Amino acid sequence: MAGDDFFLSICVLLILTFLIRIIYLMLVIITGNCALIKTKTIRTVFCIGSGGHTTELLRFVNKLNMKKYQPRMYILADNDVNSEVKIRETEKDNNNFYLARIPRSRNVKQSYLSSVVSTLYATLYTIPIIFKLKPDIIFCNGPGTCIPVCVVAFLLRCLFLLDCRIVFIESICRVRTLSLTGKILQYFADIMIVQWPNMTETCFRAKYFGRLT
Repeated sequence: MAGDDFFLSICVLLILTFLIRIIYLMLVIITGNCALIKTKTIRTVFCIGSGGHTTELLRFVNKLNMKKYQPRMYILADNDVNSEVKIRETEKDNNNFYLARIPRSRNVKQSYLSSVVSTLYATLYTIPIIFKLKPDIIFCNGPGTCIPVCVVAFLLRCLFLLDCRIVFIESICRVRTLSLTGKILQYFADIMIVQWPNMTETCFRAKYFGRLT
């Protein structure tokens, strides 16, 4: 009986510690204190969507210092063929990049109810990918693919297993309101960037630096 009480106490303590850690990190994120440890190179993940999302994010990639942001991992949906072609074209002069595929969180016209299950599956699938690379920073711009990636990175950070920053760049197409992904990530992405000045009014944390994609 005493052993059961001790085990229960340990479980409660661990859960409370985890919850406190989540609250602490969210406060750090909301207050904007998200400095990245400066190193010679930064292990980087790009969450690739499809179509316009891919084109926009790859425009941003072309503006980065490739020698600084390496190695680079592009995470894309397992049924996304076109994005791989665009990535390889962008990286044609480089060799320090990798591709990783995960199940798509939500397909076009898929119901929101069934997408909960597919998103959970994609999240579990993503854990070993993120844990193995241990990225320093994640860039994403709105596709549903980035939700599992960012959730896993945040939870691993809560567990002291990862020190990663999430940078969300809202699509240039979002002129008045945040995308669904943006509405979710605004609570735990370290930096929220919008590409229209009026969009700073839709999210109290949004930063505007002009057009990036």
